Amino acid sequence: MILSPPHQPIGFALPNWQPRLPPKATVLIGRTCRLEPLDPARHADDLCHAFLQAEAAAVWTYLPSGPFSATQSDTFRQHLAYISGQADPLHFAVIDQQTQQAIGTLALMRIDAANGVAEIGYVTFSPQLQRTTAATEAHFLLLQYLFDTLGYRRCEWKCDLLNAPSRKAATRLGFQFEGLFRQILVYKGRNRDTAWFSIIDSEWPAIRAALICWLAPDNFTADGQQKKSLAHFKTDAGTE
Repeated sequence: MILSPPHQPIGFALPNWQPRLPPKATVLIGRTCRLEPLDPARHADDLCHAFLQAEAAAVWTYLPSGPFSATQSDTFRQHLAYISGQADPLHFAVIDQQTQQAIGTLALMRIDAANGVAEIGYVTFSPQLQRTTAATEAHFLLLQYLFDTLGYRRCEWKCDLLNAPSRKAATRLGFQFEGLFRQILVYKGRNRDTAWFSIIDSEWPAIRAALICWLAPDNFTADGQQKKSLAHFKTDAGTE
C-alpha cells in the first residue's frame, strides 16, 4: 500500500499517463465480420430486413428505443439516422463477411478519453447474428481497438439486471462483475437496476489470447461448430 502524508492510502502512481484519443469512426476487419461506422445510406436496407421481423421484437426489450414493426420502416430509418449522427455513442454496423450484409449494430459510449475509459453498449444483434462466431468477434474487434490501438485502461459493460443473456455474454467475454446500481434509470416507463461489469488493461492480454484461440479457424468444424469453448481457452489463459 502506498502512503502519503499524513499517512493516507493513495492509488498507485501513473507518472507517464497521457489522455488517450477518442475512438473514431473507422473500419475494423475480422475473419467472420467487420465493423463499419453506421451509415444509413449504406446499411439501412440490410438492417430493415434484419430487424423489421416479428422474431426480432425481443431484441428491443432492454434497449431505450424500439421495438419496430414491419410497418415502421420509415420510423426505423429515422432512428438509424439519429443514432448514426452521434459521436458518443459511436455506433458501428456489424457486416457479415460471407453475405456482406449488415446484421446488427453496437456502439462505444460514455467515452472518457482523459481517463482511458469507454463502454460497449447499445448491442443490437439481429436473430441472424445472435450466438454466432461473428457476434463474439464483433466484441473482440472493439476491445482490441480500445486496448491495443488506443491504449485505454478500462472497458465497461452495463445492462439491465433482468437481462440474463447480456449478463451471460459479459461474463463469457471476460468482463468482471463489479456491482449493482439499484433504481438508477427509468426507461419505457419501468425501473432499471443496472448490473455493472468491466475489463481493465492488466486483464486484457489473457482475455485477448483466449479470444484469439477461440476465433481461430481451426477451432471450428466445416459446418461452423466450435471444437473447444471460449471457457476452455480462458482457463488455459488463467482468466477463470
